[in-house]
Amino acid sequence: MSRVALDGVTKQFGDVVAVDDLTLEIADEEFLVLLGPSGCGKSTALRMIAGLEVPSRGTISIGGRVVNDVEPKDRDIAMVFQSYALYPHMTVRGNIEFPLKSRHVEKQDRDQLVADAAATLGLGELLDRKPGQLSGGQRQRVALARAIVRSPLAFLMDEPLSNLDAKLRVQTRAELIELQRRLAATIVYVTHDQVEAMTMGDRIAILNEGRLQQLGPSQGVYAKPANLFVARFIGTPPMNTVRGSVHRNGAGISVSLAGGMVPLPDDIARSVAARDVVEVVVGVRPEHLVMSHDGAVRALVTVVESLGHERHIVSRLEDGQMIIVRQPSDEVAPREAEAIGLVADPVHLHVFDAESGERIEP
Repeated sequence: MSRVALDGVTKQFGDVVAVDDLTLEIADEEFLVLLGPSGCGKSTALRMIAGLEVPSRGTISIGGRVVNDVEPKDRDIAMVFQSYALYPHMTVRGNIEFPLKSRHVEKQDRDQLVADAAATLGLGELLDRKPGQLSGGQRQRVALARAIVRSPLAFLMDEPLSNLDAKLRVQTRAELIELQRRLAATIVYVTHDQVEAMTMGDRIAILNEGRLQQLGPSQGVYAKPANLFVARFIGTPPMNTVRGSVHRNGAGISVSLAGGMVPLPDDIARSVAARDVVEVVVGVRPEHLVMSHDGAVRALVTVVESLGHERHIVSRLEDGQMIIVRQPSDEVAPREAEAIGLVADPVHLHVFDAESGERIEP
């Protein structure tokens, strides 16, 4: 079993709390992504699992064994770094077999394990080259081969694709997913790139300021963000979030925005009424908005961004709050400075408490 668990883990650097009371369980053979902005604590959490940082409080277990006092070399994990961390004076073969040599594996066994790892990652013809003779994608595959060669309990990956260009990132991302499935490996993967997180992880754990904000499958997190931070962080473009006042009338509950009134569906309206909130933030993703002459919310187009397959219509309400609409490229684009009406699909409305930022559930 290669289950990894953190229970109430906190890490402080002086007065700075880098990771705050993190409880998280990564199942055997799971691909879990730690996602968040720079400085949110995700790399510190990974380094604590690896043993490169010591927790201030809490326990870390790998394979059912508490490892707080276990040296990194004895934790049976493999780490892949952003910088590849290859030895420039060694060949590809030497880099891959290095962890086996340090564990005094017999040469015959080493040769077979290196050959297997190289074949898995398509490095068979590169074994006698040195890292300086390889492309960025090839160097990353060598780093991966060095990690898998000894079949560790878990793989820890710290932004391993960030040094690759966009095309190579897409290709290597797919290769990593295939590799994880083929090896049935447990992977904890750190990134600030939400596309990587959404496409690669069985689950994603979103961190901000050292605290876990939400944990779940990527589609679930996208569809039901737990709070405003997650709503604004996940999605490209991000969710539109507009502050407004709760308005009660005989027909139900609406939210008064600078550009008009948004009626709330009955189930959300009941939850808003039960909490007796006055100010809320209404959220709607750009793909769930349409432009219409009859739209209840009025806005002014400021920028029209063409992405080839679609457009992003950037507009602003009277008070300056921004709203983005995702529009198919085969529809007629509005002009800049044009006044438009907006209609939100009520099924896809999200409402958050303006004070706490927490989602108001139906």
